[in-house]
Amino acid sequence: MVFFSFIRDSIKEVLTGGKVYWTWMIALVFFAFLGLFTYVGQFQVGLIKTGMSDQVSWGLYVANFTYLVGMAAAAVMIVIPAYIFHQESAKRVVIIGEGLAVAATIMCVLFVTVDMGRPDRIWHLLPVIGLFNFPYSLLTWDVAVLQGYMLLNLLVPGYILYHRYAGKSYNHKFVFFLAIISMFWAFSIHTVTAFLFSSNTARPFWHISLLAPKFIASAFTAGPAFIIIAFRIIKIRTTFDIPDKIINLLALIVTVSMQINLFMLGAELFTEFYSETAHSAHAHYLFFGLKGLNGLVPWIYAAIILNVGAVILLMVHKTRTNTNTLTIACVMAAVGVWIEKGMGFVVPGFIPTPLGEIQEYLPTLTEVKVSLGVWAIGLLVFTALVKAAIPIEDEKLRYQKP
Repeated sequence: MVFFSFIRDSIKEVLTGGKVYWTWMIALVFFAFLGLFTYVGQFQVGLIKTGMSDQVSWGLYVANFTYLVGMAAAAVMIVIPAYIFHQESAKRVVIIGEGLAVAATIMCVLFVTVDMGRPDRIWHLLPVIGLFNFPYSLLTWDVAVLQGYMLLNLLVPGYILYHRYAGKSYNHKFVFFLAIISMFWAFSIHTVTAFLFSSNTARPFWHISLLAPKFIASAFTAGPAFIIIAFRIIKIRTTFDIPDKIINLLALIVTVSMQINLFMLGAELFTEFYSETAHSAHAHYLFFGLKGLNGLVPWIYAAIILNVGAVILLMVHKTRTNTNTLTIACVMAAVGVWIEKGMGFVVPGFIPTPLGEIQEYLPTLTEVKVSLGVWAIGLLVFTALVKAAIPIEDEKLRYQKP
């Protein structure tokens, strides 16, 4: 009885709100349906409607997938201080971080789905029914860790919120045990994603041992930056108190992670260009163009400018602790890492091909609309989870016995 009341009251909370809230939700629903209708057209005609080709078979969809895996993993940056170091300020907002992890994981699955030519054959990945190819296939590892991580991030906040709603104390040892698992799981999901790329020996741009730690550094830049932006919006639009202590902690994490990310970029540039080899063609195309083709050059320099600008703002104590400049820095970091990790990493791995062909790629309107639809679905999920969680955390929503 309490469980059904918990679900009912949570849904009621999601369906109540002011004009700004409903404008936001209706806009997300619009883009979600726009993406869905666009994808139906893509599914009927095929991937020919995208800018991808035999030469460049991964584009905007996989770029978003790669970025969002890191966003999902970054939730551990709140889980660690909350459950490992028992910081009360982090415990208050850990639900929001785990909600972001759930939304990001859902978007990851959707981006993989829309990138498939025949998503109806996904049943081949199911154990027993299909040929799962575990543990030999890295793809099955990626599917397993993503689904497991999403379930963990649904279970922990759901378990805590349910008990608070019912006015009961939850089992702290059980939550601590799950937090330990999710902490290691968070690192694994992005490590496996990095291995998916670095295991491609014919793609020297990806085939580097530094890839996994670089992915982790960029994830711990963009993820906490996005969480800080979400915190800023929540503080403006609700009465939910978010301690400055946890925002300052996340800002420091973004600062250090961005510094590490830029250092690794510098090490990569030195390796590629100090003693340039034939394998440097991918990096040469990305940063300077190749044979008169330079479609990705503006993208990568925009990413570098945004990342450097963000780290300068974050390294200065006055601008890092100022709400407005911190928000600007976080937006710059989130967008900069998206460009660097997406268009600046996925696409140049294909250009030139192992046969030396150069086929440039730019996203089509179809890909943009489908991607906006997937992001809208993810933000809808995140908004609904936060909207239902806040009144329970604030003790405004409790089970009322009939």
